[in-house]
Amino acid sequence: MGWTKYQVILAVIMVITGSLNTLTTKWADKLSAPGEDGVDRKFNHPFVQSSTMFLGEAYCLLAFKIALFIQIYRQRQGNSLEESTITRGNQEFSPWIFLPPAVCDMIATSLMYIGLNLTYASSFQMLRGSVIVFVALLSIAFLERQIGWKQWTGIVHIVLGLFLVGLADIFVKSSDNNDTNGIITGDLLIIMAQIITATQMVYEEKFVSSKDINPLQAVGWEGIFGFVILGFLHIPFYYISVPPPFSSNSRSTLEDIPDALVQMWNNKLIIVALLGTVVSIAFFNFAGISVTKELSATTRMVLDSVRTLVIWVVSLMLSWQGFHPLQVVGFIFLLAGMCVYNDMLPSLASIRQRLRGNGGQEPLIETEDQP
Repeated sequence: MGWTKYQVILAVIMVITGSLNTLTTKWADKLSAPGEDGVDRKFNHPFVQSSTMFLGEAYCLLAFKIALFIQIYRQRQGNSLEESTITRGNQEFSPWIFLPPAVCDMIATSLMYIGLNLTYASSFQMLRGSVIVFVALLSIAFLERQIGWKQWTGIVHIVLGLFLVGLADIFVKSSDNNDTNGIITGDLLIIMAQIITATQMVYEEKFVSSKDINPLQAVGWEGIFGFVILGFLHIPFYYISVPPPFSSNSRSTLEDIPDALVQMWNNKLIIVALLGTVVSIAFFNFAGISVTKELSATTRMVLDSVRTLVIWVVSLMLSWQGFHPLQVVGFIFLLAGMCVYNDMLPSLASIRQRLRGNGGQEPLIETEDQP
């Protein structure tokens, strides 16, 4: 059965907005403008960028409330009696259950944006695939889940792919002339962030999934908590001194909001890039959730791999990085590992079944167990 026009539109939106989310963030990193001290520097403000990401997530809750209001209005007018798929879900829950995953998301996103500033956009997206490895390990420890040989085979392929991607980063040339130590540090920070992201996913599966909460509400509440907490953390970050390459603002601190605002004022393209992050993350979350509902989580993973390829191609076209064959091999291993882990490859039995069906023989059809 083919996809409907609506499903195709959702898939295209997910790939485009998901790609734009990473590309606009990296674009902001590459833009430069004078700061508070008048010195022209690149926009190295990962915590400001994290705040924009959480702001985009918070808009998902606003979208949910608008959809819920429209649904209630139509029901009162007698035009709609069925619950919309966008608003479907349990409304009886405490928003505070999203505080722990929001904190995990805040730490992981900040680490990833610091890493993205030091490495390449394509590597950033590929290395995020390591979250599967950590989710599997944490699921064994805390969810008492058994991992089969297919999953272990997939994990081995993913680890090998990550190693090849990291190795390729050392040899790739870029327009920024990033030093090797900085690139390795960035890659390691991104992988470290995936450990925290995996913790977030395991927590959500253990304490949130069973409550049947609407996904847009879940993303929105995590966005609100993350934005508020990170907003307060900007105050101590303003006074914490850190060495390069973790800071290049006028005061050499962990974050400097006034310096970021001055740079944004002096170069309006930075504002455009940050707005691109806000809008793209909001639409990406909506499209991703809708793809999972309309199609499947497996389809969402495949589309996520497609946006990795898009980010890589765009980065090469814009000369943000050079090309190295190891990247291709690493990406293939990562993709193969994800497919094996998620049991997306057809088995020999299913292949034989299809061949028999094509050959005119009676196909092997599984029947339901009779009561």
